Amino acid sequence: MNIRADHDVLVIGSGAAGLTAALTLAAECKVIVLAKGKLTSGSTAWAQGGIAAVLDAGDTFEEHIRDTMVAGAGLNRLETVEFVIERAPQAIARLVELGVPFNTEGPDLHLTREGGHSHRRIVHVADATGWAVQTALLKAAEEHPNITLLPNRSCIDLITGKHEQRYSGSGRVWGAYALNEETGRVEAHLARATIMASGGAGRVYQFSTAPRGATGDGIAMAWRAGARVSNMEMMQFHPTCLYNLEVKNFLITEAVRGEGGRLINPRTGTRFMEYYDAKRMELAPRDVVARAIDAEIKRFGLDFVHLDISHMPPEFVREHFPTIHEKLLTLGIDMTREPIPVVPAQHYTCGGILIDLAGRTDLPGLYAAGECSESGLHGANRLASNSLLECFVFGAAAAEDILANWDDFDAPPAIRPWDESRVTDSDEEVIIKQNWTEIRRFMWNYVGIVRTTKRLERAQHRIKLLTDEVEDYYGHFRVTTDLIELRNLLQCAGLIVKSALKRHESRGLHFTLDYPQTEAEGQDTVLVP
Repeated sequence: MNIRADHDVLVIGSGAAGLTAALTLAAECKVIVLAKGKLTSGSTAWAQGGIAAVLDAGDTFEEHIRDTMVAGAGLNRLETVEFVIERAPQAIARLVELGVPFNTEGPDLHLTREGGHSHRRIVHVADATGWAVQTALLKAAEEHPNITLLPNRSCIDLITGKHEQRYSGSGRVWGAYALNEETGRVEAHLARATIMASGGAGRVYQFSTAPRGATGDGIAMAWRAGARVSNMEMMQFHPTCLYNLEVKNFLITEAVRGEGGRLINPRTGTRFMEYYDAKRMELAPRDVVARAIDAEIKRFGLDFVHLDISHMPPEFVREHFPTIHEKLLTLGIDMTREPIPVVPAQHYTCGGILIDLAGRTDLPGLYAAGECSESGLHGANRLASNSLLECFVFGAAAAEDILANWDDFDAPPAIRPWDESRVTDSDEEVIIKQNWTEIRRFMWNYVGIVRTTKRLERAQHRIKLLTDEVEDYYGHFRVTTDLIELRNLLQCAGLIVKSALKRHESRGLHFTLDYPQTEAEGQDTVLVP
């Protein structure tokens, strides 16, 4: 087994949070960044909308904070919301320095508006902001002599010591075991500090806008190591994913509704949001719009609803949404002249590894940032375009805390090698594919937009049976990326269901027919290993 100890800090994930952390650390530390698959395969590159920040004289931090708290349905932590939003302008300035080509309007950055926002405050690069940000961060990281980027590494588990217990099974983190996808061998990457920036768990659902690798790896690894997780039941469903049998998981950005797009029932030909949120209509928060579309589809027996922006000037639509316009044209849809068929799909993991304002987890030596974490920013529902912002702020915060306390981080000790002496290559990989498909289907049907206790209990029963099967398989065969992901998907599915069963109310993204009321005071659902 290859053991690497020639770096100071290990960063797991090469998206916005991970690369921000790496670039912040690299001035004083040697950093290694592990990516599952390509360096650009994470969620950051897929982000269409933009980054929320108060940059207009008519807007205020207080109003951005209020909008975030309203969307979060009383489950946000106010100190976190203030911490992130007040650092947004600084985060945008850093991105401008890195060369992100944000859209401008005269001498100023162009600001668009999205659902749940009371002002235009979304900085963007047309409708492909994430790709532009990913490109700029990656270029800076590739050029930095203190940063080593390793693609095609699937992390298996954190390397922990058992002598500093805070929760059952927990100890100081010294890095991670990772499968080298090119050689098929397991490597140990040791470090004084580890930052988990591995993204969300969207692929636990049958329909998701998340990339293929969003299998909750970091959340599952941190949980197995002994870290608490919080609010895992709060899974955000994006209201408008393209409905197309040939192209799966293509997102139609929130900004289409922000710039005047209307939701239409294709059978009646009329707008329907007035029946669900007459005041905010299409600009209501995502959970409200997603449930409205879901209800409309079920009520009328539809396959999809229409999102229509064809009443706007064609040049306006092409200028604001060039990527979407071009993609739809290849599918025979001209959004300047006709409506877009859309359905809800899982979009964002609002819960995750519990962290503080410095990105610290329960485990000494382990930090987390981005979608794998639960910082208190999003609460029960993420406000549009706050996610990339969270990545920049907490990626930097974690790095800064490590640098400020560097003397507290000891060199890693000798560690136990990865043991493959009692396993063989699998001759039954069809089992992985079958179980993967089954998990995603029952999670969509039983733990989706609208839930009941009976559905959740059915899902929990299936998870228990599959867990026994997968753990037996894991114990007998050499690891592959597919097996690692299946194990983590199942772990996250269990955490989501367990959290949902503990919440006896409907709040934000968690809506259950058995408890339709909302309690007077919101409480986090915290699970302890």
